[in-house]
Amino acid sequence: MSYAFSFALQAAVWRRLAADPDLAALVGGAIYDAPLPPPADAMPPDYVTLGEETVRANDTKTSTGALHDFEVTAHSGRDGFDTVKRIAAAVCVALVDAPLDLEAGRLVALRFLRAKAERGPAPEKRRISMRFRAVVDQA
Repeated sequence: MSYAFSFALQAAVWRRLAADPDLAALVGGAIYDAPLPPPADAMPPDYVTLGEETVRANDTKTSTGALHDFEVTAHSGRDGFDTVKRIAAAVCVALVDAPLDLEAGRLVALRFLRAKAERGPAPEKRRISMRFRAVVDQA
């Protein structure tokens, strides 16, 4: 097992989300790899963040690989879940089984695992955290 594919996977996920026209229509270019700091009035009303990741070995006799479970969160400062659910759906459509081109390693599969929708404190009123699993092995 190697953690060597992690950066390449994160970069490819970010590129895929940033290039998706449906997601761009909802959040513009507001896709970040870290939570947004205060002040709250400087935050966009709707945005996406890349989050935590858990990696496990997935080696075979012929290759070194890893299972990457990672989080992508849709955030909205709007009342109701309609907007944030549209953002989450666009994220899923953009990522599930996407042909990501990694700088290191090869993506074997990318699938959705689960999501949790919840209310958040103002200014973030709604949030949906989605968990995905990527199977990556050596190129």
